[in-house]
Amino acid sequence: MTDYSANWPEKQRILVILAHPDDPEFFCGATLARWAKNGHEIIYFLLTCGDKGRNDNNRHIPGDELCALRHKEERAAAAILGVHEVHFLDKDDGYLIPDLNLRKEVVRAIRQFKPDVLVTCDPQNLFAAYGLNHPDHRAAGQVVLDAVFPAAGNELFFPELLKEGFQPHSPKEVWASLTNQPNVVLDVTATWEIKISALKEHASQIGDPQNLEERIRSRRSLDSTEENPRYEEKFRVVNWR
Repeated sequence: MTDYSANWPEKQRILVILAHPDDPEFFCGATLARWAKNGHEIIYFLLTCGDKGRNDNNRHIPGDELCALRHKEERAAAAILGVHEVHFLDKDDGYLIPDLNLRKEVVRAIRQFKPDVLVTCDPQNLFAAYGLNHPDHRAAGQVVLDAVFPAAGNELFFPELLKEGFQPHSPKEVWASLTNQPNVVLDVTATWEIKISALKEHASQIGDPQNLEERIRSRRSLDSTEENPRYEEKFRVVNWR
């Protein structure tokens, strides 16, 4: 499987569009850390603030306070990976629908940030490793792919964005994480510990950090051992270069 990122020019602008705070870290945090270490610029554009991300430790926190907390946690987690620009659309958590209104918002973001590479998730993945995939994840992946083609690069789609100053733009590559049909598998062993450190910043979501570490470290590749672990992150990549 070709690692397209190994052949990138010196610096790429990478836009990550996913549903919730902590999605980038869980889905592809080690890859993002690897790319940041290689000098690429990474920007997050998250569609919700995760205001319904409750567990036994935060059931007392109102949704608006949880939203603010998750903003803070995400920025801290992103900084550990080497990501220093994080934006939130702040749509309602759990209610994402890949309709034309949301597609327009995503097209605006693509035209605003003008990424060379766009990262999202696979909308066809109904069953994830942890059980049923969250509907927001699938909606986010669907709306991003629908925005990339054919709308973002075509001035006839959402012409009102031209009046706002957003010229058409198309990324050269799209990397869909959380996929069951990968065509790129990256060895991210060298940055797996950075991923774990970033995930720990999402304290409102992870519960016991020791259990998190054990769980994430157990996700080694099938051809490695506990004594000599190797870690991978998988993607479905569409390349127009």
